[in-house]
Amino acid sequence: MRLAFDYFFHVAMTSSLLRLRFVVPRPVFRFENLFSRIIRFKHIDNQIDAELAKLVELTTKLKSEDVRPQKLSLKNPKGTRDFDPQQMAIRERVFAKIIACFKRHGAETIDTPVFELKEVLTGKYGEDSKLIYDLADQGGEILSLRYDLTVPFARYLAMNKVVNIKRFQIAKVYRRDNPSIARGRYREFYQCDFDIAGLYDPMFPDAECVRIVTEILQDLDLGAFTIKVNHRQILDGIFEACGVPKEKFRSICSSVDKLDKSAWEEVKLEMTREKGLDPTIADLIGTYVLQSGGLELVETLLADAKMQKIKSAREGMEAMKLFLHYCDLLGVKDHVSFDLSLARGLDYYTGVIYEAVLEGYSEFEVDGSSDITGVGSIAGGGRYDNLVGMFDAKGKKVPCVGISIGIERIFAILEAKAVASQIKVRTTETQVYVASAQKNLLDERLKLCRELWDAKLKVETSYKKNPKMLDQLQYCEEKAIPLAIIIGESELQKGVVTLKNVATREQREVPRSQLVDVIQLTNSQ
Repeated sequence: MRLAFDYFFHVAMTSSLLRLRFVVPRPVFRFENLFSRIIRFKHIDNQIDAELAKLVELTTKLKSEDVRPQKLSLKNPKGTRDFDPQQMAIRERVFAKIIACFKRHGAETIDTPVFELKEVLTGKYGEDSKLIYDLADQGGEILSLRYDLTVPFARYLAMNKVVNIKRFQIAKVYRRDNPSIARGRYREFYQCDFDIAGLYDPMFPDAECVRIVTEILQDLDLGAFTIKVNHRQILDGIFEACGVPKEKFRSICSSVDKLDKSAWEEVKLEMTREKGLDPTIADLIGTYVLQSGGLELVETLLADAKMQKIKSAREGMEAMKLFLHYCDLLGVKDHVSFDLSLARGLDYYTGVIYEAVLEGYSEFEVDGSSDITGVGSIAGGGRYDNLVGMFDAKGKKVPCVGISIGIERIFAILEAKAVASQIKVRTTETQVYVASAQKNLLDERLKLCRELWDAKLKVETSYKKNPKMLDQLQYCEEKAIPLAIIIGESELQKGVVTLKNVATREQREVPRSQLVDVIQLTNSQ
């Protein structure tokens, strides 16, 4: 519309200038008049040339752009979705349980921008760096959408000189990944992070993180689960003992990280063909990373002749012994498995790493469809002692350890269970509905609503002046509102209301002066 307006404006301007150029009064001939006319015509000619140039440019634009309204394609961008009230009700309850757990462990919350300077995110995620969403250059800072909440948290610590904090953050992150809606894998999704930053005695904060994951998964009643644990120093020690060149540690670590999704032969093929690792070395790695267990596996590794020669590996194994001891004291040892295949491909991990997986949820049905698929890990994290130092001008380190709950995958499971159970999920928290039994009682309904809202009760009423009684009660049933207050002429005369239990249909008269107390007592039972 604006383009067309500009076009016709410049047509009018050009026409006016042309008239001015060729319709000029003829003054008495003098040399000075001739000179001034030449100057004037030249100025008009320049204006005509400028307007004609603008017309040519606008004509080109009008031809290249279809200014007619286009039919809008109504769909979500790939890897995103909308959530209806029932889905949001499930999500809010899950968030409430997770936040309660974080606060139970003394965490406070922060928030960080949804986008960061690109240089802040670059080089922190290994091979996954290609999944970062870069924003278009607006002629200023080069920005990217955050990939996770951990790197922005480390930047926050360094920038604000914070050396001790126990924090949680729940916010959206963005990854240019292959989405799988059925598996709860999106391009835009929530992460729920808990982190402990500060210099403390080893392994206790790390074990507390596992305790937090255990509490959350038990509170959500998702069934049996296992928390796989490993240590980066042990993993790097295995690579060194097997003869992997040091410059290939992170690359081979990324391959090992795929063992939860791919068979060993496929992972070995990637190591040898794509990453140029000697097949003999790959086979030797396989003898280690396919093992899992508990304290007995740590003792086996401590007795391994090759591993004994590597100082960092010995330190990692002693740390793992202490970690498993603390897990036992915190009552979570039965959920923990020391798994040498766990790698966590992110570059910033330096110590203990962990990942939680559900048992019995390798397959599930979503939305009643035949799309049966795996869930994958539902929580993960680890220690990252060097990340904050990467942002500090003097390289000052702040040791950190944390976990992230894979909340979207948990939602996928709970939504599928809700669909399968066919149980109606309540989407509002309304405690009482104010209904009228006769016409022309809108004023009385509004007075009663005001009285109940003043008492901080959650109340609704019909927006119609004279609603039908049946419609009002049906609304209560549809929204699962537990109580209905019915007023009519007789109730007003007696100074009472009829209080109805919507589910049982039992009702009784309650004096107006006692109404708030009765509702509060009924809702607490």
